[in-house]
Amino acid sequence: MTISLERKTKETNVFVAIDHPGEGHCIRIEKCGFLTHMIELLCHNAQLGIEIVAEGDTHVDAHHLTEDIGIVLGQAICELARQTPRERYGWCLLPMDGSLAQVALDFSGRGALHWKGAFSTPTCGGYDMELVEEFFRALARSGHITLHIALLAADNSHHAAEAVFKGFGRALKAALVPAAENQNPSSKGVWL
Repeated sequence: MTISLERKTKETNVFVAIDHPGEGHCIRIEKCGFLTHMIELLCHNAQLGIEIVAEGDTHVDAHHLTEDIGIVLGQAICELARQTPRERYGWCLLPMDGSLAQVALDFSGRGALHWKGAFSTPTCGGYDMELVEEFFRALARSGHITLHIALLAADNSHHAAEAVFKGFGRALKAALVPAAENQNPSSKGVWL
């Protein structure tokens, strides 16, 4: 089943469609090649089929576009997770050359990001690296995901960002595994 969502504001226009498990990535993010590349890595590692068409006020900077893509992708992931009880938890320790990211997540229903670590440069490929944290904050909040990301080592900003996005994808893949029949992943008896 495909989940499709759209967000239109005065600052951005974002369309996201995802399938899980799925293949193929069609990502067209206006003037934001770095984020396009990172989301492709996330989806490949999560086994998400994805289509994203997004444009925004990139003449200002990429902040609004990054945040709104995170919001819509988080909402889509949440809808996907609600289709059936899932394993709920996922984690990954991912090396990328001299960089190392630790990612753990829980479909808790209480969206929050807990971030530790820093990139080695303020920008990479013209992209403001502080926006990586903003992307995941928006995704966690709108996806109702408790998300912990620790950037334990960063040899360069590109590798470090790849480790984070790939690590999130792997953790998400584990959390989206359907739960065993008659197993509720929450002791409270409520799923998401």
